[in-house]
Amino acid sequence: MKLEMDRKTMPQPLKKNKNDLSPAQQKELLGALKARFEKNMNRHGGFEWANVQAKLEANTQKLWSINEMERTGGEPDVVSLDKKTGEYIFYDCAAESPKDRRSLCYDREALESRKENKPKGNAMDMAAAMGVELLTEEQYRELQKLGEFDTKTSSWVKTPADVRKLGGALFCDRRFDMVFVYHNGAESYYAARGSVAG
Repeated sequence: MKLEMDRKTMPQPLKKNKNDLSPAQQKELLGALKARFEKNMNRHGGFEWANVQAKLEANTQKLWSINEMERTGGEPDVVSLDKKTGEYIFYDCAAESPKDRRSLCYDREALESRKENKPKGNAMDMAAAMGVELLTEEQYRELQKLGEFDTKTSSWVKTPADVRKLGGALFCDRRFDMVFVYHNGAESYYAARGSVAG
């Protein structure tokens, strides 16, 4: 899941539903995304910010999901374009797994199987609540081509069903200038890094 910014505590106008951002919140988020976009041009493959912003303004649900990534300590940024749908793909580009998404089991089944020292939640449910998905191993490797991520932390990645059925789950990180994919019991604690199409 993939800006550490101060959240304003001023009262916000009533919203239509919990997944709508107020105009002020939208403006703040778009400003942060634009600044990140301009600072990291190597991630965007020649995209124009005006086109990205227009897509986001037309899809407030995606904008809300990106804000959730931001709100939980992530740094969402544009990394590619889905040629089939025309949607821009955002990954969480925080250098380390966001602090508000760490120490999570892989999924609800894994969390419920823990008898003691249960973490606060699980990566799959948290991602779903935010309207994002965990990165696949392939997407995680694409992310690592854009910089050096998870040099001190590790992130769960979407695990193939046959591995999960046997009780395992996959996680990745970067050590010794290489990207590693590991396995562990799904009830172990790692962080969540995500993506969203906008």
